[in-house]
Amino acid sequence: MTESHIPAGFLFSAATAGIKPSGKPDLALALAPEGATAAAMFTRNQVVAAPVTIGRENLRRGQGKIRALIVNAGNANCATGAPGLSAAKTVCSELAKYLETSPAQVFPSSTGIIGVPLPFEKITAAIPRLLAEAGTDKLMAFATAIMTTDTKSKAASAQISYKGSHVRLAGVAKGAGMIHPNMATMLVYLFTDVKANPKELQSCLKRAVDQSFNNISIDGDTSTNDTVLLLASGKSHIALKAISKQFEGVLKDVCQSLAAQIIADGEGVEHIVRLKIEQARTTEEARQIARAIANSPLVKTSWAGADPNWGRLLAAIGYSGVKINP
Repeated sequence: MTESHIPAGFLFSAATAGIKPSGKPDLALALAPEGATAAAMFTRNQVVAAPVTIGRENLRRGQGKIRALIVNAGNANCATGAPGLSAAKTVCSELAKYLETSPAQVFPSSTGIIGVPLPFEKITAAIPRLLAEAGTDKLMAFATAIMTTDTKSKAASAQISYKGSHVRLAGVAKGAGMIHPNMATMLVYLFTDVKANPKELQSCLKRAVDQSFNNISIDGDTSTNDTVLLLASGKSHIALKAISKQFEGVLKDVCQSLAAQIIADGEGVEHIVRLKIEQARTTEEARQIARAIANSPLVKTSWAGADPNWGRLLAAIGYSGVKINP
């Protein structure tokens, strides 16, 4: 992470709220004091965590405008029923009171153990500390606080020059287990100072995610809390439409870097394999073939044993469901 690439218009902080039993930092905050436009993509699992439900609602109610992002680690607030939804709403409402804004402009995220009630009182008690310590230089502290089984924080950044000014983009992520295409137990937060509306951001984000986080797999499990959130402060005063190609390029690069870091830090990972599918009729067919190979237990065992058994790859291609010429 290059400090000069931290986008203007954001403040970050982290705190220990006592949610993780380890006593390590487990609460992170990102503020956009003058507001930011937002775009997001979420898990495709039908079992959805409370913060994903509330986050979607808030983006809709707030028409894609966000003032704050608050993330807790150590508790996923998933499979917690109506109390879980109430807990997520309470966190948003309490933070909104301090910011003198609407709860719809607060975006919640959670990661950690499933099925345990969220101790939201610990989160709300730590809000004054988070706000008091927020600064432009705390993004890596934010990245560390959102970790669960990760062994290292994950970050990437880039910068675009345009007519003597700069657009900056920085991203952080967490994820090491339950990683599978269509996103995974993975939280990704991207911050930029480009000037854009939510619709423009959503279009860029979808393409970047399709070329990065939706192309990785560790264990074949799709999780319940997956979120990729892109926030744009507009503080560069450079419109996205003026640099659309360059911005999409660096957004893809940052997302692919974060995706690769997630794979490298995967639970039990000893080998990193990159699949390159050529001569497919469509991108979706190429992806279907890659998934068949990546999720084959026999292929995985051959890789684990450092045995280049190409016959197993050929067999997986054959049962992928894609019509091929053997």
